[in-house]
Amino acid sequence: MAFDGVVIANIVYDMKRLLKGGRIYKIYQPEGDELLLVIKNLKETHRLLISANAGLPLVYFTGSNKTNPMTAPNFCMLLRKHITNGRIVEVEQPGMERMIRITVEHLNELGDLCTKYLIVELMGKHSNIIFVDDRGMIIDSIKHISHQISSVREVLPGRDYQLPPDQGKIALSDLSIRWMEETLLQKPAAVQKAIYGSIRGISPLTAGEVAYRAGIDGGEAVSSLTEESQSRLYGELIRLASQIEGHEFTPVIVYQGKEPVEFSAINLTMYPDMKVVKLDSISQVLESYYAERELVARIRQKSTDLRRIVQNATERTAKKYDLQRRQLKDTEKREKYKVYGELLHTYGYGVEPAAKQMTCINYYDGKEITIPLDPQLDVKENAKKYFDRYNKLKRTYEALNTLVEETRAELSHLESVSNALEIARDEVDLAMIKEELMETHYMKRHGQKKKQTQGKSRPFHYISSDGFHMYVGKNNFQNDELTFKFANGKDMWFHAKKMAGSHVIVKLETAEELPDATYEEAARLAAYYSKGKNAPKVEIDYTQRRNLKKPPQAKPGFVIYHTNYSMTIEPDISGIQEV
Repeated sequence: MAFDGVVIANIVYDMKRLLKGGRIYKIYQPEGDELLLVIKNLKETHRLLISANAGLPLVYFTGSNKTNPMTAPNFCMLLRKHITNGRIVEVEQPGMERMIRITVEHLNELGDLCTKYLIVELMGKHSNIIFVDDRGMIIDSIKHISHQISSVREVLPGRDYQLPPDQGKIALSDLSIRWMEETLLQKPAAVQKAIYGSIRGISPLTAGEVAYRAGIDGGEAVSSLTEESQSRLYGELIRLASQIEGHEFTPVIVYQGKEPVEFSAINLTMYPDMKVVKLDSISQVLESYYAERELVARIRQKSTDLRRIVQNATERTAKKYDLQRRQLKDTEKREKYKVYGELLHTYGYGVEPAAKQMTCINYYDGKEITIPLDPQLDVKENAKKYFDRYNKLKRTYEALNTLVEETRAELSHLESVSNALEIARDEVDLAMIKEELMETHYMKRHGQKKKQTQGKSRPFHYISSDGFHMYVGKNNFQNDELTFKFANGKDMWFHAKKMAGSHVIVKLETAEELPDATYEEAARLAAYYSKGKNAPKVEIDYTQRRNLKKPPQAKPGFVIYHTNYSMTIEPDISGIQEV
């Protein structure tokens, strides 16, 4: 993600179209470093959110309101005094920098026309909103920066406003072949880094896209570029400058599955394997992107305790499973002790007292064998010792076989819970997972069991390209309900083979057979909502629902089946319509 000069150029273009000539109707300060301006222009009302948050500086149009403090902060009161009902006469982005200058005309107390500037600097931890008069003097700022904080530039009332320090970069509009040859191509760096390190307003994301469009690896050294590659790179930079100058913006969000991972004001072609969604405006992109990112982050935050419980239980169970398997491997020698005992009973009559070993022919394979003996015991006692070892290991083997299967089933169940946490979308999903952990005794239940509210959490619902309804369980409770209560015997069931994942049900309705495309789409859903999501290919089992059985006392989500077909598919659900 990159809130760079290109994105700001798109925002400034929208601000000019929508706000120029408009009047500032209301001013709010919902947060200590955030402003919300309500502007009326041509009988339309626009809400502009400006945030100077150090971790997330933003400017975009929003349709929603925010809760405001009962008493407006001083900076907000100052702005209200000076520019309420002021007219926006210009919106600029100086030199493609990450800053916006809003010029406002208003009448002072004497009725004289005055000009003020609201300067928004969107530069990470140095972000600020600065109010400046027509002489260039700072009236106030949302953040005060003294010389103790910054030795480079003070931002305080009464000081002259100074532009942020120049980093020696060039504007896109000033590109030339000479600059390319004398500056960019002389950089001892990778192509991508050389681009964003030399041109103002260009982020690593945009630099990577430019390199990709030019058919160049962004990590390739500048010095290794051929003349043809240099020419293509210069052409793409000029093309980008032309797009920005002509306001040819394409606001997009890039999704990896359901999670937004990048956004830009230009089309991102460097992600051919991901879903790129185009929106109508950059403000829609920013509001949607950060709202969805916030939702993902909030769900991850709220699931932290559940994740820790599942992870700890998985680690303990995995250790127990490894120990049991090692112990089971040790029991493999039990048959050897049985043979020793039988051979001592058969040939032991010729063994001398206090002998340390006996050599004879093993009548099971016809080969000579040497049996170690305890010299303090006679032959019968040595034979009994080996039979005792055999019987003990046999009992251990039988007990461990059952324990290993139980532990393997427990480990598989925990992996399925972990997978459910990965695909949970809301708090109701987390509540169902928490209930499952309490029912399976991984968590303690405090108080009485709450009644489950029906209909709140629903499975994922998709429509295949052939019009068939496909349902995906979000957790083990939903998997059981989908498979054994919702599905009919003829409906098709899909699941990742020998892997934790969701049950996928395809309703046949009146159809007798599914089309091939629907088979593949259902398999892709089963692959995507499994532990193999990031694998290039996943093997999927599929069968009719009537072929599934749930063993008594089995954990939620567990089924057995003996009749099925299989296919290998990519875990890619792009293009499948979700309802």
